[in-house]
Amino acid sequence: MEVVFAALELIGGLAFFLYGMNVMSGGLGKLAGGKLERSLKKATANPVLGMGLGAGITIAIQSSSAMTVMLVGLVNSGLMTFDQTINVIMGSNVGTTVTNWILTLTGVSGDGWMSLLKPENFSPIVAIIGIAMIMMSKKTRKQDLGKILVGFAILMYGMTFMSGAMDGLRENEGFKSMLTAFDNPLIAVVLSTVFTGVIQSSAATIGIVQALTLTGQISYASAIPLVLGANIGTCATALLSSLGVSKEAKKVSVVHITIKVIGTVVCLAGFYGLDALIGFSFMGDNPGYPGVALIHTVFNVVNTVILFPFEKQLVKFANLLVRPAKKGETVFLDERLISTPSIAVNEAMVQTKKMAELARDTLLSALSLMKEFRQKDADQILANEEQIDLFEDKLGTFLVKLSTRSMSDSDSKRVSLMLHSIGDFERLGDHAVNLMKTAQEMHDKKIAFSGEAKEELRNLTEALMEILTNTVEAFVRNDTMFATHIEPLEQVIDVLIARSKSAHIERLQAGKCTIQTGFVLSDLLTNFERISDHCSNIAVAVIETGVGSFDTHAYLNDIKTGGSREFVRDYHSYAEKYRAL
Repeated sequence: MEVVFAALELIGGLAFFLYGMNVMSGGLGKLAGGKLERSLKKATANPVLGMGLGAGITIAIQSSSAMTVMLVGLVNSGLMTFDQTINVIMGSNVGTTVTNWILTLTGVSGDGWMSLLKPENFSPIVAIIGIAMIMMSKKTRKQDLGKILVGFAILMYGMTFMSGAMDGLRENEGFKSMLTAFDNPLIAVVLSTVFTGVIQSSAATIGIVQALTLTGQISYASAIPLVLGANIGTCATALLSSLGVSKEAKKVSVVHITIKVIGTVVCLAGFYGLDALIGFSFMGDNPGYPGVALIHTVFNVVNTVILFPFEKQLVKFANLLVRPAKKGETVFLDERLISTPSIAVNEAMVQTKKMAELARDTLLSALSLMKEFRQKDADQILANEEQIDLFEDKLGTFLVKLSTRSMSDSDSKRVSLMLHSIGDFERLGDHAVNLMKTAQEMHDKKIAFSGEAKEELRNLTEALMEILTNTVEAFVRNDTMFATHIEPLEQVIDVLIARSKSAHIERLQAGKCTIQTGFVLSDLLTNFERISDHCSNIAVAVIETGVGSFDTHAYLNDIKTGGSREFVRDYHSYAEKYRAL
């Protein structure tokens, strides 16, 4: 029964450990925010920088598995190349060793000041501080920091439970006999690999190995293969993440596994070969908590040093196992990125900016057809509109799923901005098609406006091109001040449209234009008005998300009725420019 109760305590401790690790890594990821994505983008041709970033980001999110899943998603989305990930993976392997050095605090013994380093003494204090920050602070960053502290406290409690379970079995003969299986390095490697693959956390497996040292039955001879097996087992997460991805993304998992397996084989063969020749005196010693952490660190550092010069060979090996991908074989914003919200938000924004610029270019092209219709350009507008629709569909689905995840205030605002804007960008694409069809009708039926109508439309088109260009620029730059100039111009465009409609009625009554021409002009003016309205919506979204609230009607009502000095100044400036006074 003693073994049964110890096993239950071990499982409970493992559950606390894994949950605490999840909470802590989630908080660290939110706190890091977009810095993770910006850092990864720097991992280009510089191998040392790539390794440094891999190590740094893994330390930040406390999970090499999450790092690998992130890389698979980035490559699958075409946001990174496979070659760029190799040095990042090597650095990640080194960065993941920090966790187990933190866990060595569980093995601290002594009285006085040293007793403060014992988890059972400092974990309650850390947890209380963390909970107080979560409950009492209104700032998200402080709440995220509180979650990190609570996660750390839970993790250390879990480690303490596992240590207690192992310590209680110190004198159990049955348990001692079970541990003799680890005397065989191959069996130890296999068991550790399988166990780590099941729980998908090498840090937890190595933490258990550290706890096992309390029994006095684990020596360096047993701990070394157990630690190396845990390094192979952690590849299970990468293997699972590679299911259903592009061939380029599969190579990330292949290289990750290759590095671990080659490193384990080389290090085991080299270490035990030297032991057979010269005989290491420490092999029978108990490594303790620091010793296990040292094994983990030395293995990953040595492994990285050995394989670092063979980057090209690793690429060739991956290409041999996974045939090169077809050109363009990528997935639009792989949902694996959602596991790291800060990365997902940044990449979604990159795609949304592409959508905005495509909508702008498509509309500008459609406006140019009013002067001279070109079938080639008309066909391209239709193709662009389909692409814009695809953007909205994919981005909408991705952002809705992303919005359910916990993220920083700034990331949450950016998601809100994108969700409020992609519909307007999609409608701009629709209006581009409408304008193209109107231009085609005028071309096919040889419809021509009067000189007065042409001048009105020329003036309106210039105003429309300016509001469209400025709106997209404000969105891309996320510039709230620049966005405030959009609404005054939208009001001027409304005045110009109203005047053009009145002038058209006068021309119709005077017999200067036909009913057919009037229908075409009405369609154009309606599209112009809708386009400026959508630009206004986008600008308001930029402004309101920038100040932390979102009430379009309240904002528009305020500036129209209140008439701020800046609004009045901009309005008169645009009115004078486009002769709307």
